[in-house]
Amino acid sequence: MTTNDVATLHPQELNISRLVEASPELLFRGWTEPALLMQWFTPAPWKTIGCEIDLHPGGRFDTLMQSPEGQEFWHRGVFLEIVPNQKIVSTDSLVSGWIPSAKPFAVLTVTFDKEGTRTRYTGRASHWTEADRDSHASMGFYEGWHKALDQLLDLVRVL
Repeated sequence: MTTNDVATLHPQELNISRLVEASPELLFRGWTEPALLMQWFTPAPWKTIGCEIDLHPGGRFDTLMQSPEGQEFWHRGVFLEIVPNQKIVSTDSLVSGWIPSAKPFAVLTVTFDKEGTRTRYTGRASHWTEADRDSHASMGFYEGWHKALDQLLDLVRVL
């Protein structure tokens, strides 16, 4: 997929949206429990090998990703908004303690909207600049977010 799945809210946004066979509660657990998040968060063959979550506005949302070659990359941020089983908003523009980060990149918003027996899963990455948006798109945003969502769905099927 090379285009946005739903209307963007502003020019610096990338997003995906899919109607999935999973409950909002299970999807929320997958996003907020470190042991679960590490099983799906990074699209294979990358791995998430570390995760620290302090689930409240201002709380830590840090992940340690590993490339197929073994390189490790921390992604540090904080939660801005948490609505259990409905919405998660985080950013890398701040780190724990409300300290500004060295290089802000995006605000991530994930929503879980019940539609009958299924859930509308929407992920939005709102970037500080159009250059950051374009960089994220060229890194494989669409393919990566869809692949990670497939991995999350595989995980919640067995919970």
